[in-house]
Amino acid sequence: MSMRFTTYCRSILFTPALAVERFARGQQSGADMSLVDLEDSVAAPFKDAARSKAEAFFTAPRTARGRRAVRINSITRPEGMRDLLAIRDYAVKPDVIMLPKTESPRDLEIVEQVLGPECAQVDLLALVETARGIENVNAIAHATPRLKGFVFGSADFSFNIGASLSWEPLYYARARLVTAARAANLHVIDSPFFDIPNVEELRREVSLARSMGFSGKVAIHPGQLEIIQPGFSPDERTLAKARKILAESQAKDFNIAVVDGTMMGTPFIEAARRMLEEFGQRES
Repeated sequence: MSMRFTTYCRSILFTPALAVERFARGQQSGADMSLVDLEDSVAAPFKDAARSKAEAFFTAPRTARGRRAVRINSITRPEGMRDLLAIRDYAVKPDVIMLPKTESPRDLEIVEQVLGPECAQVDLLALVETARGIENVNAIAHATPRLKGFVFGSADFSFNIGASLSWEPLYYARARLVTAARAANLHVIDSPFFDIPNVEELRREVSLARSMGFSGKVAIHPGQLEIIQPGFSPDERTLAKARKILAESQAKDFNIAVVDGTMMGTPFIEAARRMLEEFGQRES
């Protein structure tokens, strides 16, 4: 079956590699990216078993839209290298590999060398979750064409710098990440919200993240997708306005449109064009 991937990524849903019984549920959740995790959710004694079980996540027939991904262990540790070598031998490769604790371009260069031509179609996401990673984020953004986006790891980052795990203390790091990502034309995905029952605070974080320029957010429970997916999607009214902006601008000989009494210059027109390129023909 041929699958049409979205050009955007509003959500990434994590599933532990040892929870094989949850693989199908994760892939059919509607998330733009379903991810099997080899890192934090797998204790050290079970890493080998997790690598073996994770392959089934990718060999299963595709029954839903969306990319399929894996988070490996840190490439600076032996377990991360073992993960890459195992993935290289998978019969069906992941669409995306997420690299935790990315701190320098060299981390991505190592992954590029190990994957080689056997994994030419595999994209990368860099999970940035340390002070060093934030300081090097501009260089990381240009390390390899395989890199398609950044993911912010708020829990590890807050521990790394000694800050509380709340929105305000981590604002600067988020802003640095968004700016570097957008300058390099990359996606940028916000960290998970860990208090699963607190849907109102999740809704608040989604709104704040979108207003900062994030393109999506990690989900740790399928129920969170009900808030995350629409939170990073324009509604039909917004799409209709974007179409109107483009139509008005194309009817003129200059990049100025007046829509509903408001003057729209080049930034508005380009934003409308980008929105329609990503979401104008979206699937629900």
